[in-house]
Amino acid sequence: MTTEEILELLNDVAARVIIPRFRALTAGEIDEKTPGNYVTIADREAELAIAERLRSVYPDALVVGEEAAFTNSGLMAALPEAPHAFVIDPVDGTRNFVNGNPDHAVMVAELKAGEVVRGWIVQPEYEESYVVERGAGVTRNGELLRPVPRTGLPRVESSSKRDLGALAHRADWPIGRTRFCCGIDYPRLLTGDVEALVYRNPKPWDHAAGALMMTELGAVARLLDGTTYAPGRPHGVLLSAASEDAWHAVADAIGAGSR
Repeated sequence: MTTEEILELLNDVAARVIIPRFRALTAGEIDEKTPGNYVTIADREAELAIAERLRSVYPDALVVGEEAAFTNSGLMAALPEAPHAFVIDPVDGTRNFVNGNPDHAVMVAELKAGEVVRGWIVQPEYEESYVVERGAGVTRNGELLRPVPRTGLPRVESSSKRDLGALAHRADWPIGRTRFCCGIDYPRLLTGDVEALVYRNPKPWDHAAGALMMTELGAVARLLDGTTYAPGRPHGVLLSAASEDAWHAVADAIGAGSR
């Protein structure tokens, strides 16, 4: 499938499965995989629709959806060595979705031999779509994005203060909370709202597409231990920053060397 055809698939699934259920979920359409970890009928149906279409076109590809991986840990284990794979987050930011918050997204990334080569982020309620192809840049609603000039201390956001280490106690440094949705957070970093994001145990369906978008715009997605982020079993703390300088400044402020 062309990049545009996969984008059309995601928009179609969002229009049919996700948007009609936003702020219209019944109690019986919401479950918890673990306490506080929500899954809805929209997550399950959207993942199934996207996965079925991808498998029909790419029968030899490994397709790893967030919901399928929850019940089949072998999918995650097979991802790094798969010659061809797709990862799917059918409703990123499910808690937001359940609570009637428009900060949710649909995300897909394509991998070849463990390397992300294409990615898609669709924000249904904002009618925004971000698309990346390795070596061809990032587009927002079809328009090519350019790196944003940054000045001053990098603004850093995380879902948990504990992951900010010593930085959490710096009154002079701008810090805040993420939107609890990588499909919202990464575009905000790319377009200049924030300079750095910190995540613990990054899951591939949350970060694969966004990490490639960052690389294409000269940004950095690297674990605090210094290794470049690669989709696979979640581990460590991921620091995504708008530039190499910003990454080092934030890592030093967190106290990465002592973690």
